Amino acid sequence: MADDSSTSAFQAGQTGLIVRIPEAEPAVHGWRERLDPSARAGVPAHVTVLFPFLDESRIDALVHAALANVLGRHPAFDLRFERCGRFPGVLHLVPEPDTRLRQLTEAIANRWPEAPPYGGRFAEIVPHLTIAQGQEGPVLEAIEADLAVRLPFTSHVSSVELIVHDGTKWQERASFPLGE
Repeated sequence: MADDSSTSAFQAGQTGLIVRIPEAEPAVHGWRERLDPSARAGVPAHVTVLFPFLDESRIDALVHAALANVLGRHPAFDLRFERCGRFPGVLHLVPEPDTRLRQLTEAIANRWPEAPPYGGRFAEIVPHLTIAQGQEGPVLEAIEADLAVRLPFTSHVSSVELIVHDGTKWQERASFPLGE
């Protein structure tokens, strides 16, 4: 099922800001490895804070300091995942409450208006943890049935990771702690 062309949507130098959700891995790892191109490209279970962010060539000590400052003003928080949601052809877990995630996205997008969430393609920010992309209803229903017995779980979010695509895989470049 893995296809080398599936990672072609990602380009060397692209960056993103994510919150890792390690508690999701036992439930979603197998599905993501098969059905989410970002997982095959090295991205762990996560909720995106901002993608795409600045090109790697623009991320210097000043950007690192500004990210640390912006993110450090937001307190750590807990998320609960107890249900699935869908976008067309996409199955995801819904983080609740999502207010703090939206606030992180808005704070970074306000600081770097040249990096709007999802490149400005969507009017609304909808935090989510992607499990499968490009699948038909019956496949998504089978995944939902499998996940029903694995939910709910809670995750404590205390940092935001900067990830960079090196042309082959996504790599973590820095971690920015949230405030207490």
